[in-house]
Amino acid sequence: MSDPVSISRRKPVTVPRRLQRFLALDDFEPAARRLLPRAIFGYVSGGVENNASLNANRNAFNSMGFRPRILQDVSERDQTTRLFDEDIASPFAIAPMGFSAVAAFDGDVALAKGAAEAGIFAICSAASLTPLERVAKEGGSRWFQAYIPGDDNRIRPLLERLKHAGFDRLVVTGDVPVASNRENNARNGFDAPFRMSARLAWQGFTHPRWSIGTLGKEIVKRGMPHFENMEAVQGPPLFSRDLVRSTIARDKLSWDHIRRIRDLWSGKLIVKGVMHPGDAVAASDAGCDAIIVSNHGGRQLDGTVSPLRVLPQIREAVPEMVVIVDGGIRRGTDVLKAIMLGADFTLVGRPFLYAAATHGIPGVAHAAKLLREEIDRDMALLGVTSPFALRGEQSVQLD
Repeated sequence: MSDPVSISRRKPVTVPRRLQRFLALDDFEPAARRLLPRAIFGYVSGGVENNASLNANRNAFNSMGFRPRILQDVSERDQTTRLFDEDIASPFAIAPMGFSAVAAFDGDVALAKGAAEAGIFAICSAASLTPLERVAKEGGSRWFQAYIPGDDNRIRPLLERLKHAGFDRLVVTGDVPVASNRENNARNGFDAPFRMSARLAWQGFTHPRWSIGTLGKEIVKRGMPHFENMEAVQGPPLFSRDLVRSTIARDKLSWDHIRRIRDLWSGKLIVKGVMHPGDAVAASDAGCDAIIVSNHGGRQLDGTVSPLRVLPQIREAVPEMVVIVDGGIRRGTDVLKAIMLGADFTLVGRPFLYAAATHGIPGVAHAAKLLREEIDRDMALLGVTSPFALRGEQSVQLD
């Protein structure tokens, strides 16, 4: 007879049947490709120009390996992460992504709700089509990412709107002085706002599930979407023949404006787009609470190195500052590599939007569960009980 101590029962499957085939974050991308019109999928998935920076983000993770420790007691693993004044269930959250409500029905709220269900958070994007007030009230969001114009008279009203809505974490994106050269958008028929064309109409006609279940449902429930959050007032509608989103005075934004925002903003202030140690020091000197090391997901200046490559230098430049990193994270091992090189926290973008597009709130929560389970498993295999036990460990470069 078998020893009963050596036998255990399989855990019951709690994942909804329609999500059981999604075993990793990358599994959501092909499903989203089938669902979304080419213009929408291309906007989400693409980078800029030759996609050199986009590809470099993944290659940086693939070029690095671990040196695990064995025979360690790893039975008490805990990945809870303290970020500012709160505990987050895992050391990752959802990065800000524009046009979420076009890729996924009520995408901005869906991302926020799915994140909250998983014990993490989603950052609301300024390029979203959902009023930030709804994202805060219905999604419980406290983080907002802003494209700030270099104009004091337009900055103050936006900050007042954010405070009134209940946001207390402001992420100022600093790497967008001008619009980037996203040739893939032009090739795929994407514009912002959309200008109706025969090609765009055909894409909608050939993707009825998206046309009816995402865009159509959004228009029926809430009317024509608008760019709601670029400034204190409502922007242009999603479809327009001649209106565009304002980028006026963005190229005037400077560290002087960040210091003035610091004087006006009582919540946490984070600058996104830091890729140089000198800018990390400037952010610290300006009174910022954190920085996000990021090359905008490979969507701004092509040829910019991967954030992972510059992370150790930036960590060394601001040893006491909260350092967050994004760009190319797809696996639990990626999160742990970033932490090992100096990150206090990480952000993941595209896979969560694909999950929201294909499966809504449950998809977002399931994607977060997959990544969380990978981190837990990887910690055990590395011989640590906390992600931050890896800090300072020497990695092995494979290239």
